[in-house]
Amino acid sequence: MFSRPFYLIAALFLLVASSVVAAEKQPNILLIAVDDLRTELGCYGLPYVESPRLDQLAAQGMLFRRHYVQVPTCGASRFALLTGRSPAHTRALANTAFYSGKSKLSPTQLPGAQTMPELFRRSGYHTVCIGKISHTADGKVFEYNGKGDGRDELPGAWDELATPYGPWKRGWGVFFGYEGGSHREDGTGRQDLLEFTATRDEDLPDGMLANAAIDKLSELKDRDEPFFLGLGFIKPHLPFVATKQDWDAIAELDVAPPTAPEKLKSAFLPNSGEFYRYDAPYEKSRPLATDDALTAKRGYLACVRYVDRQIGKVLDELDRLDLAENTIVVVWGDHGWHLGEYAMWGKHAPYERTLNSTLIIRAPGVTKPGSVSDALVDSIDLYPTLIDLCQPRFTQTAHPLDGKNLRPVLNGQADQVHDVSLSYWGGATSIRSPTHRLIVKQTKAKGPTVELYDLRETADPTENLAASHPELVVSLLAQKEARENSPKP
Repeated sequence: MFSRPFYLIAALFLLVASSVVAAEKQPNILLIAVDDLRTELGCYGLPYVESPRLDQLAAQGMLFRRHYVQVPTCGASRFALLTGRSPAHTRALANTAFYSGKSKLSPTQLPGAQTMPELFRRSGYHTVCIGKISHTADGKVFEYNGKGDGRDELPGAWDELATPYGPWKRGWGVFFGYEGGSHREDGTGRQDLLEFTATRDEDLPDGMLANAAIDKLSELKDRDEPFFLGLGFIKPHLPFVATKQDWDAIAELDVAPPTAPEKLKSAFLPNSGEFYRYDAPYEKSRPLATDDALTAKRGYLACVRYVDRQIGKVLDELDRLDLAENTIVVVWGDHGWHLGEYAMWGKHAPYERTLNSTLIIRAPGVTKPGSVSDALVDSIDLYPTLIDLCQPRFTQTAHPLDGKNLRPVLNGQADQVHDVSLSYWGGATSIRSPTHRLIVKQTKAKGPTVELYDLRETADPTENLAASHPELVVSLLAQKEARENSPKP
């Protein structure tokens, strides 16, 4: 006959043991953000693109063909992702949204988490930032020219800001870097559009970031708590810089020229200002001549090839360390990018190419390998999804989350979670349904500007159907209002 103390000790032991097992099963998170990564990848059906490692990851998880960012610019897109909030409520449309203006985050801790990594940190995760996860290139508030106080861009979010600088010496130097330590913002005036001289991956910033992440994973494996590693790669953002082998490989491929290369008759067309400020080895005409457009596109694709290889190295290390089976991997493009469509080179526009970006999720035990989704998915959906997948102990947020949990899509139980996807730019709202895109801007002086495009045949339609399809315009506007005013959970 066992005594009462024995039963109490045994019960306590079982409780502790079960807690340890639960902690061991709580998944890690590897969030890989890639600048300007539109769906120009082999796994999205483009055979002329060399992206074998991202293609492999897609074959192991779920590929989203209709993922949309909420703002087609780096900082505001990341603000939406990391806060889980729509610009309809935050009005956060600037790159500096995290730390200036009405949307800026509180420097002191609030009862609820202000950002996704803060929530996981307060749940016992060890959080690490390498590269560009928020808008600044290293998570510290500095201007492009180096001025600033270096405070955390995301207060209370990261245990470690671990971005290496190498010969580029500071975050924005890394971001705009050329081989050897020079960069666009170093005061020399250098602004070469293309550079493909490096022979080693680690001689360029993204190779350096990949090596830093590999080293960090070895450290994280030995910690008792789960980890949240945010790894932000730079390419294919301007300038187009990769290794010589990447350019040589792309130069041999038959690359498709831009579709719809002529300027679109639209009230929302920007001027591709960032692209045209760079020094190019051709005449910077508008539109570019076909051969020149192919040269520029090859530069982008060479960078995709390069960053794909860096991502592959990090994923290989996950496998080598036996971490892959307990690590959710998300690859997220912060927005799309026009590659000559509508004679445009850049992102600042409310169209399909700029708002549609890469999203791949591999969630062990949840995603079926090789699955593909055509669900309308927003970047703001990732925050509630990761909460559901990881079940962190702290779940209070500073504001209600505007996205929806994607688990029903990830596990194949649902085809859609939204009727429409909503994005914002330049005072306009861009409304994406499964078949059309409506862009609308209200002005007091001129009244509403409305453009409607049918996306069933091409991602680059040129005919505005608003006048000929008024019922569809009214329906999409009603869906916009319903989505913006839907009650929060």
